[in-house]
This record gives sequence, C-alpha cells and structure tokens, in this order.
Amino acid sequence: MQASDIRPLAADPATIDALASLLVETVGSGGSVGFMHPVAPDKARAFARATLEAAARGERIVLGAYVEGVLASTVTLLLALPENQPHRAEIAKMMTLPAFRGRGLARALLIEAERLARAEGRTLLVLDTAEQEGAAGLYEKQGFQRAGALPDYALKPHGGLTATLLYWKRLGPAED
Repeated sequence: MQASDIRPLAADPATIDALASLLVETVGSGGSVGFMHPVAPDKARAFARATLEAAARGERIVLGAYVEGVLASTVTLLLALPENQPHRAEIAKMMTLPAFRGRGLARALLIEAERLARAEGRTLLVLDTAEQEGAAGLYEKQGFQRAGALPDYALKPHGGLTATLLYWKRLGPAED
C-alpha cells in the first residue's frame, strides 16, 4: 500500500456515505465499534456526518485508506480531550472492510495516526479494543502496551458481553 492512499476524510456527501457503509459492514461482521447489529443506514450516516464535522472543527482526525477508490479502512485520532490531558490522544473506530483485511491497511493507518499525533504535540496514545474479535494483536505488533482488561465492558454487535483491553503507547518523553 502506498502512503498516498491514506488521507484525512472530509464531510462531503460521498465520504459520509462511504464511512456509513464501512460502519454498517464492520458491525455486521462483528466489529465492536460502539454499535449493535444491524445498524440502520440513517443512524450510520448521522454518525459519519457528526464524526466528520467534529474533524472539521479540529476535535479529531479521521483517516481513510483507499484501495482502487474504495474507502477500505479508517481510524480516528481523538484530540479534544479534557484540559488536563493536552499531552495525549486516543485511537478510536479502527474499521476495515472484511474484504480488505490482512493487507496492512490498519497498520499503515496507525503509523500515520502516530505521525499526526506527534505533529499535534501529543506524547501518549491510548486505546481500547474488544477482547473477543478485537485488534489486540495488531496494536501489540505496533508497540502498544497492554494496561489491563475490564470485564463485561460492552455488548458484542450480535449479542453477548466482551471485555475491553486497554492499551497505551508513549510517543515522546513523559512530561512532569
């Protein structure tokens, strides 16, 4: 995959529809990203619109990886955190279409998200992922350290509870 295939997403109608479709398919295939299956298309579009509008306000960066014009994978870098946490950012909503998994898209998105976090002056990244069917292996390969697990944290998209695993990664020196 080429770096030019990754770019920040904007709140235009085509991108909103593509992000909404990615959300619906991710949840349908068991991805635990805060929604239950089935996700109504209007609900998915409202989420996509709100997320991209927050990005336009500088509260987050939503990155997309495109393959042959298809929005195949995304990750969000949350920047709007409480005033006592200006040194950190949070990785959220890592989603890859099932047909595009295993191609390195998520890894490439994480690398770009880390680069952008550093550019924003962030020295710590945090994230959580579902224990069952989550992306723990990906995050660990990228140097994230497991901080612990919270049992019965969320419902899986098709029902049943799963724990969430908490991770962190230092991007720069600790501040006093």
